[in-house]
Amino acid sequence: MIPPITQDLFTAFVRGTASPAEASAVRAWLTEPANQLLAQYWMQQHWDELATALPLTPAAHEPDFEELLARVRPQLAPAAPRLVARPQWPRWAAAASLVGALAGGSWLLYSQQAPEPLVASTAYGQTRIIKLSDGSQVTLNGHSRLRYAAAWAPGKPREVWLDGEGYFAVQHTHDHQRFLVHTNAGLQVEVLGTKFVVARRHAQTRVVLLSGKVRVEFDAHQQPDVIMRPGELVETQDAQPTLVVHQKVHTAPYSTWKDAQLVLDETTIAELATRLQDTYGLEVVVATPELNRRRVTGTVPVHELDVLLQALEETFHLQATRQGKRLTLAEKS
Repeated sequence: MIPPITQDLFTAFVRGTASPAEASAVRAWLTEPANQLLAQYWMQQHWDELATALPLTPAAHEPDFEELLARVRPQLAPAAPRLVARPQWPRWAAAASLVGALAGGSWLLYSQQAPEPLVASTAYGQTRIIKLSDGSQVTLNGHSRLRYAAAWAPGKPREVWLDGEGYFAVQHTHDHQRFLVHTNAGLQVEVLGTKFVVARRHAQTRVVLLSGKVRVEFDAHQQPDVIMRPGELVETQDAQPTLVVHQKVHTAPYSTWKDAQLVLDETTIAELATRLQDTYGLEVVVATPELNRRRVTGTVPVHELDVLLQALEETFHLQATRQGKRLTLAEKS
């Protein structure tokens, strides 16, 4: 059975710790052009982690790729699949396939020709607006991260990578440049000009369209693309990747966080607890199990956590007790 290609498996392959069967599966996965941008993103993430954790020398940042390639070529299996070339990718792909053969398995190579991407991130409880070079705008929710280019070449897709949750207001361009939002969940969102929310949390990915039109594309070729219309939601779970939820929703509960509001529309306390955890980094404990099934509707502010908790108590008759990063919700006596 072919293992699913996850970020952890890909990282193990880069480090040279994957099993032969896993390494073979990753090499086959890399031959698919649709997977190569995601692999490039994962590889850059791995490099960022190494750069943070290890005292790297300047030579580690700028390896002599041709010399390394000459050293390891004799070690490669003759039947290793040929990687499909695309701009700025071949040296990344070669690095991914060769790194397991290097002594020690700790080398990480990347394209020196590609410009360094920009990274924007938010802490728990923080939102941030990022203005892109094309006039598009991204609002990041708490505990989120966006990677993007300082500028895009004419005629090339505008691509960004998202971890967490972001609200996108995308500008249409005169040459109809595609705008792609990549996630690490095996799907990407293609846009021409629209407003939408993408959330990637808890092994779940959700896209909510507010205006315009988007196409949700899946890496799994057997899964058909989904064309979304305003007021629709598409949601997938890592545990059931072939099960795609596509339905009409009220969009306000999914997007008004960008306006410092938390809109609840028949939201269960269990769902509310998860949103508080994602936004503020709290450990939320529902002390009264029956509360998990209670549904609440209303609007409360999100800028000040204490104000939010007070509003929840008064509006929904709860007892919210906070001790450091631990929040307990209970039925009010």
